[in-house]
Amino acid sequence: MRGAALHVRSSANRRQLIAGALVTGTTMLGLCAGLLPSPALSADPFDTWLAGLRREARAKGIKNSTLQQALAGVRPIPKVIAHLNNQPEFKLTLERYMKIVVTPARIAAGRARFVENRTLLTTIGRKYGVQPQFIVSLWGVETKYGKITGGFPVVGALSTLAYQGSRRRFFRSELLKALRILDQGHITPKRMLGSWAGAMGQNQFMPSSFLNFAVDHDGDGRRDIWQTKADIFASTANYLKRSGWRKGQAWGREVRLPRGFDYASARTRRSVAQFSKLGVRRADGGALPRSSVRGRILMPEGRGGRTFLVYYNFRVILRWNRSNFFAIAVGTLADRIAEAKPKQKRSKP
Repeated sequence: MRGAALHVRSSANRRQLIAGALVTGTTMLGLCAGLLPSPALSADPFDTWLAGLRREARAKGIKNSTLQQALAGVRPIPKVIAHLNNQPEFKLTLERYMKIVVTPARIAAGRARFVENRTLLTTIGRKYGVQPQFIVSLWGVETKYGKITGGFPVVGALSTLAYQGSRRRFFRSELLKALRILDQGHITPKRMLGSWAGAMGQNQFMPSSFLNFAVDHDGDGRRDIWQTKADIFASTANYLKRSGWRKGQAWGREVRLPRGFDYASARTRRSVAQFSKLGVRRADGGALPRSSVRGRILMPEGRGGRTFLVYYNFRVILRWNRSNFFAIAVGTLADRIAEAKPKQKRSKP
């Protein structure tokens, strides 16, 4: 994830990024490469380019046997180039996005997955200080709980983008990291599948994020984010912890602003109690909790749209994916999962 994160500089790009993720069912992180101008082609023929990549990989200590196995028969993948050239232009509202992502079916599935994996999730949650419902929520938003992980060979997809694309240097770096993952024995080339942009496994880590955050929780010597739930959950929790997750805190909540609210100060961080004194209320009109936790007002679609009071953990989710819509969806789904019976511990405030 964040080791591969690319900043989305405009709202139009962000909308397109969101749309691309919804269409493919994979993470948004790798997809932003296709938001740039039409792809450029390397000056070298592909075979010449691939020979140079082999030399660089060997210089970085990757074994010849790994390179022979991973790069055998690798050619540019036309479907990857098609995705790069033909990403759709969708303009999604938050309301539409939430109806697509936080569906009753996904909520029900998230609750079921939580119950099925309660013991493992509780153990990992305590170890990393991350509430289990957020682990499950990210799993659900990224890949529908492992159902949609992408069927592209990661080495082939990254080779295509490193050879032909607007961010060749970035994808070459990711490709070399993918080769290192193979060299370390975590996965085989045949099983190393992911999105067309190289995001891998049930939590859709780019190779750099895998090397930075993936965890071998079950102790078998491999960090398996493709099939092993213990490693998938622990890797997600480790990512959040190392990104600054604050144990026990919520992500935020939808709120109502009073008449005459000072919009110029909306981004000023205040305690929940201070916002309450300013007349900010829950979305249902109820009073905010008395809390010293600090947050800020977020209006992702500007004045007149839905309004949220978001806390520090919202910023952590944004490090996973720099889209306000994505972070709101993850937080909302986590809250809905946490409503499941038997009751699990809720976040505060």
